[in-house]
Amino acid sequence: MPDNSNNAEKQIMDADWRPFHANPKKPDFHPPKGAVDAHCHVFGPAQQFPFAPTRKYTPCDASKDQLFALRDHLGFSRNVIVQASCHGNNNDALVDALKSANNLARGVAVISPDISDDELKTMNDAGVRAVRFNFVKRLVDATPKSVFLGIAERIARFGWHIVVYFEAADLEELIPFLESLPTPIVIDHMGRPDIAKGIDDWGFQKFIRFMDNNPGIWTKVSCPERLSEFGPPYDDVIPFSRLLVEQFTDRVLWGTDWPHPNMKSHMPDDGQLVDLIPRIAPTINQQQALLVDNPMRLYWPEQADNPKENIDGTV
Repeated sequence: MPDNSNNAEKQIMDADWRPFHANPKKPDFHPPKGAVDAHCHVFGPAQQFPFAPTRKYTPCDASKDQLFALRDHLGFSRNVIVQASCHGNNNDALVDALKSANNLARGVAVISPDISDDELKTMNDAGVRAVRFNFVKRLVDATPKSVFLGIAERIARFGWHIVVYFEAADLEELIPFLESLPTPIVIDHMGRPDIAKGIDDWGFQKFIRFMDNNPGIWTKVSCPERLSEFGPPYDDVIPFSRLLVEQFTDRVLWGTDWPHPNMKSHMPDDGQLVDLIPRIAPTINQQQALLVDNPMRLYWPEQADNPKENIDGTV
């Protein structure tokens, strides 16, 4: 199992940082063969991959080896690793993890507008398939939308897509920008709805209409631990995720969000998070779409048409 011990000589993590769960349960739910954890991160190790000077937080180390051990423990086959904001636009830790994954991981990078075409090709060869635009003000400094548009046009040539992170209150202002992007879009964590207001709230209904009106928009039905008002077992979040899975079965993804950066209330047990999947995707067909078919279409399209594809990294 992953070891989340921290070496003070390597880094000084934030005093209120919660390290990831040291001993998550073995899930009772068995994911289908080829299941993908489509949202997770690597942090450092800081001695090898220092955190960005501009970071808003300093985490514990959470290495590729620990991530891959968790993947196996939870019964998954693949990972989509999202560049952590603590690393800024230096994607070295991400690329290193992808190169070590034997074709069982893909990446979502954060890039600067002056990145070269050669650098983009190197990242593409390593397994990067998307870039992330972060609009959560407490995590990153504001970037002009014109910069994001320029990046979008460049990465579209590689067949990449865009992952967007924002909070519910910002959706209205972002819609025109999002609809102008030239690639498919994946929205993190259901756009962070206000769970306390329920699924009939106008804000969540606007999110549903936005997805309904834009067939190129996908969403991750992940992170109940971030959204819940009451904590485990996250009963208040389940109706939101289940509704999206039912209505947009072919455009939903799921991920652990390991190692759960910036959690202040509690640290979730990843095995318990996996056990929520049958509650948000009750049918076998929904589980297959959520965990295998959808992420394969986005991140391994060359293998997506063959559900019996090898999961040892070969094609």
